[in-house]
Amino acid sequence: MATLSAAFVGAATLLLAPPAHAAPSDTDLAYRWAPLHYQDTSSAYYTADYLTSVNYDGDWNTLNNWENLDANAARLTGTAYYSVAETQTHWYITYGFFHPRDWKDYPLNLFSHENDMEGQLEVIRKDGSQYGTLQAVVTLAHDNFYSYTPPGSPFTDGRENIDGTLVMQNYDGAAHPTSFQEARGHGAYAWNGAEFPGGDGIVYKPSRGAGSVPTGGNDRDARYGLTDLTAADSLWGRRNNTETYAKWGAFRGDNGKDNAAHAPWAWDDTNDGSDLQAGAIATDPAYLVSRYFGNTGDLSLTYLRNPYRA
Repeated sequence: MATLSAAFVGAATLLLAPPAHAAPSDTDLAYRWAPLHYQDTSSAYYTADYLTSVNYDGDWNTLNNWENLDANAARLTGTAYYSVAETQTHWYITYGFFHPRDWKDYPLNLFSHENDMEGQLEVIRKDGSQYGTLQAVVTLAHDNFYSYTPPGSPFTDGRENIDGTLVMQNYDGAAHPTSFQEARGHGAYAWNGAEFPGGDGIVYKPSRGAGSVPTGGNDRDARYGLTDLTAADSLWGRRNNTETYAKWGAFRGDNGKDNAAHAPWAWDDTNDGSDLQAGAIATDPAYLVSRYFGNTGDLSLTYLRNPYRA
């Protein structure tokens, strides 16, 4: 029997090999890993717990977001902001969830403040598949970061202890992480699988299009749309605009505590080390993850792209 030529074998191998995956867009990455979001609501004032956009009221003046909430309930369309940074080994996706009010008592006390944005960082290993594998999530609740890993992650405790295991749920043909925010103060954590405190809350699911306005404080099938916060006409593009920000990354607000809400590039855990400056969770996520977790393998600290450093 004649021996097949090396050229023929090589050509046949190419024909039989599966096609390489095209690099996913940031929008596709953000949708693929967008969390199923469990938003607790307060029956005393549930519209203040709806997710929405910073400019939900039709302008970028964040000094009127508190006052405009009552008259604009029909405009509180579910929204989540995202950004993507990339190294040779990982994608880092930041999600920010905005509320016009952080309120501890109604109508107002000194611990309340106008505007509120908390959220999470997701760590995605580039493993050769189209969308990679989720390895960790770090959330922001007030002035503290909390660390979580999904089942099967190799990550271990590092400088910070891992606070829990992510609950994954199937949605649109893939497993997504789940997230949870408190009513009123909106601290962000991983969802623990339990019913909402008090029995009422909103389950937001990601949408490739526009989000929805919840039907009430106990809507279990709402949607949030995804908005790139680094776009020219979005939060990062407006980072030096004094109509929206009082100082670097701090939304302008004058109800309750002034200028108390922050965009992701100013999120901070106040006791995680002087080398991790405010905003690192979004602006230098690779370094933050390398400190927060152990057993991270060949995690690269060199960015192929990072919108906060462009």
